[in-house]
Amino acid sequence: KRFMKTSFPKKNSHIPNWYIIDASHKTLGRLSVEVCNILKGKNLSYFYPSVDQGNFVIIINANKINISGKKPIQKKYYISTQRPGHLKSFLFKDLKMKYPSRIIEQSIIGMLPKGVLGKKYFHKLFIYNTD
Repeated sequence: KRFMKTSFPKKNSHIPNWYIIDASHKTLGRLSVEVCNILKGKNLSYFYPSVDQGNFVIIINANKINISGKKPIQKKYYISTQRPGHLKSFLFKDLKMKYPSRIIEQSIIGMLPKGVLGKKYFHKLFIYNTD
């Protein structure tokens, strides 16, 4: 009997690429999904979930990101220092003016796997604002 052997991709056989993505006038969720797929390497034909085959991503114009509907005045982001009474909440429009890169970071972190591999993926992400 002959059996087919399953070939698993090796980490050292993958050479990561660099992608530059312009976030101006793009929807937050759609941009985040596109970036996550590139970070994980799902756009490659030999994707395997437990092997880091991701690429590097640079996002520019983070302060020009859009979301739909009434979310700019209704969506809240919470930041806590784990001390009693230190829960802070920010609206999307306020956070966009003060720290626009955090909006994209939070969205992408939520879509990446939790654990060691997710942290490796996140360190391959670079987000920049324009003046």
